[in-house]
Amino acid sequence: MDYKETLLMPKTEFPMRGNLPKREPEIQAKWEEMNIYQKVQERTKGRPMFILHDGPPYANGDIHMGHALNKILKDIIVRYKSMSGYHAPYVPGWDTHGLPIEQALTNKGVNRKEMTVSEFRKLCEKYAYEQIDNQRTQFKRLGVRGDWENPYITLKPEYEAQQIKVFGEMAKKGYIYKGLKPVYWSPSSESALAEAEIEYKDKRSPSIYVGFKVKDGKGILDTDTQIVIWTTTPWTIPANLGITVHPELTYIVVEEKGKKYLIAEELLESVKNELSWENPAIMKKIKGRELEYIIASHPLYDRDSLVMLGEHVTTDAGTGCVHTAPGHGEDDFNVGQKYGLDVLAPVDEKGYMTHEAPGFEGLFYDDANKSITQKLEEVGALLKLSFITHSYPHDWRTKKPVIFRATSQWFASIKDFRNELLEAVKETKWVPAWGETRLYNMIRDRGDWCISRQRVWGVPIPVFYAENGEPIITDETINHVSELFRKYGSNVWFEREAKDLLPEGFTHPGSPNGRFTKETDIMDVWFDSGSSHQAVLEEREDLQRPADLYLEGSDQYRGWFNSSLSTAVAITGKAPYKGVLSHGFALDGEGRKMSKSLGNVVVPAKVMDQFGADILRLWVASVDYQSDVRVSDAILKQVAEVYRKIRNTFRFLLGNLADFNPEKDAVPYENLREVDQFMLVKLNKLIKYVHDSYENYEFSGIYHAVNNFCTLDLSAFYLDFAKDILYIEAADNKERRSIQTVLYESLLALTKLVAPILSHTADEVWSHIPFVKEESVQLTDLPKYKELPNSKALEEKWTSFMKLRDDVLKALEEARNAKTIGKSLTAKVTLYVNDKTKALLDSIQENVKQLFIVSGFEVAGSYDEAPDHALKLDTAAIIVSKAEGETCERCWVVTPEVGQDQQHPTLCPRCATIVKEHYSHIIN
Repeated sequence: MDYKETLLMPKTEFPMRGNLPKREPEIQAKWEEMNIYQKVQERTKGRPMFILHDGPPYANGDIHMGHALNKILKDIIVRYKSMSGYHAPYVPGWDTHGLPIEQALTNKGVNRKEMTVSEFRKLCEKYAYEQIDNQRTQFKRLGVRGDWENPYITLKPEYEAQQIKVFGEMAKKGYIYKGLKPVYWSPSSESALAEAEIEYKDKRSPSIYVGFKVKDGKGILDTDTQIVIWTTTPWTIPANLGITVHPELTYIVVEEKGKKYLIAEELLESVKNELSWENPAIMKKIKGRELEYIIASHPLYDRDSLVMLGEHVTTDAGTGCVHTAPGHGEDDFNVGQKYGLDVLAPVDEKGYMTHEAPGFEGLFYDDANKSITQKLEEVGALLKLSFITHSYPHDWRTKKPVIFRATSQWFASIKDFRNELLEAVKETKWVPAWGETRLYNMIRDRGDWCISRQRVWGVPIPVFYAENGEPIITDETINHVSELFRKYGSNVWFEREAKDLLPEGFTHPGSPNGRFTKETDIMDVWFDSGSSHQAVLEEREDLQRPADLYLEGSDQYRGWFNSSLSTAVAITGKAPYKGVLSHGFALDGEGRKMSKSLGNVVVPAKVMDQFGADILRLWVASVDYQSDVRVSDAILKQVAEVYRKIRNTFRFLLGNLADFNPEKDAVPYENLREVDQFMLVKLNKLIKYVHDSYENYEFSGIYHAVNNFCTLDLSAFYLDFAKDILYIEAADNKERRSIQTVLYESLLALTKLVAPILSHTADEVWSHIPFVKEESVQLTDLPKYKELPNSKALEEKWTSFMKLRDDVLKALEEARNAKTIGKSLTAKVTLYVNDKTKALLDSIQENVKQLFIVSGFEVAGSYDEAPDHALKLDTAAIIVSKAEGETCERCWVVTPEVGQDQQHPTLCPRCATIVKEHYSHIIN
């Protein structure tokens, strides 16, 4: 006779295999159909707001692992917040202006010289929108929920209009000025760059020591003395207008082979080695401040070089006498201003020497190094030439070296509100905490912000010039331009003449003839994205400023975190964010940077085609994302294995609830067996831990806690012994309903707890849970922690039992290896126990045999009475032997009582009774 039909085996249509690459797009289509984003917003309306403001990725190319890490982290937080008492709208955004798009079009063969600026800009805009559509599809495939139909885009007219207002407000407060200053200049981009657009790479440069002859020693130095300078940029020698020394350093005149040289005393040893001096004799010692206003002769031109004092001079390298070219360095510029020097920068925007560098005109600055060095040698001024490899600033877009070059630029004066900025940094919550120090130091040390760029694809600087050259920035002009941009977009600036961009009837004393011109430079793209607090958080009714959180990669301390803070504090006096969270970079499995040349790039789209988005999301939750994170095929396979275990747990829970109606079958907590209560205590501990972890943005804790709950608490313990009740007992058996009550609570709680991370799987599970009312788990709240009665005592007692059970399982494993037994149900366990374990076992009302999953169990005596062959462990001495009797055909328990029932001779009495009482219609 086949008793299989009398068993209550799991039943569910929830598939064992995730098949995520195929199933996830179907789930996403369903979300789209039901307009899940809107439904979530409607459900949470009226709750306190939580705004995570999206930092805009650049609209160019496919998304990479850094994008995936960033967007998934944001999505986890927003989903958690909307399931825990907040209204958390999420508006994604894109950064769309700047050089890469200009470059991309040039690479596609677009010749911008053959078209108007306005026509070229329209092509840039079209390209940007194509890139947005491509990236939006990829972000949505990650399962990121947001207002994808209404993102913010920095090229949109309403965005540009608000950006103009930010500029105008800063100008009104006196923070915007135009000045001739040395800035980072990229000859390859033909534009000024901000510090955030600089990256450092190694470069090989010439290293030269040059002697400047003293022309007027002011009675301190003889005219046959040479002041020795050192530089790695020989091309700046034509721009030299002075030499700077430190007022507090001691300088020495040394004689070597009949020639006299001035250097800093501290650097004598290193200069002696560099210049191969054999026996330099110190002739004189002088304090730096005494050298002020001495005049030297420029080695190449009939021009004076003034000796000045500057605190920036160090003895880290060189000679202590610093070659000073005010047009090519910030410190040089500052000291030159103090001493009334001109600002000479004889290099054009493409990096070629101009007529102001006689003898070298037309040479590219890097090529000029050689010619200038040769000329210095010819005139006897070159003391040493060698080459060094050192860290040097490069343009982050073109990857080519940049130079310092004085040009007329627009600046935002950071120094005027630096203290307010530093206060705002202190008032912000930083995760990790070192973020505060990092940004604080950057702002403390940074110079003024160069905000103008000599490009065309960007937001124009809204400045007019009168006939006398005076710049015009007034409330009237700013408001008018802002409204024009809101109506027509910023292209209008390039399509109309200056007079047609000004308010009707506008007059200015500097333009008696009513003629005006307009600025042709555009704003730094960091000014674009840095204005988003005004252009998005203030502009949109569904958002608010300040945002609760900005979350980006750690490179944004010098980028978006910085520029957003600068513009927000400048116009509102406050930071645009209450909190800032940063994450590291995505590296390969060996911890190397991903690059096409190394062939180690992990592409999100490929990962999702192979594993699915939920595996990628689970990987994000598994890593310590505040540092750099590693990802590889092997790592993702490990994560996929954890996913499989979690999924199997969901399937087991669903399968064993097919006949459970929580409204009529659920057992009240006080009527549950202790072991069931213990599991609910464990579940509530998990709920509390997961809540706290989400709240503190510690997602890896959730990953481990959920995995441990599924594999250890449920699979390895509770579900393992529960099968004997769930499958074997009659449907309405009280113990069975008790277990199902725990399973149902666990299923609901787990599905909700993992929903922010495993967004697709949680919704899939939800659709299979009987008797839930909401159409998606996203329309529910996370379970709340309940302080259950007697939970501390329950936990202590059953944790002790789990330790005893672990020891028994160890003994069973050894017996299985010794071939004493087969499966654990073929075993009998005999214990010799100490007083503590005896008291524990006496207090347990559950069937201990069932909990151990064995057929026989007895306590035979005290620990001291255990025979020698017993396995002696902490909790008990254990003997495992073969259980006596026959195996029940239905429950597999081995017992001498099998065969006592004549009608069902192959069953144990328990199974025979169940079959006769509940299944006689099947058997007969």
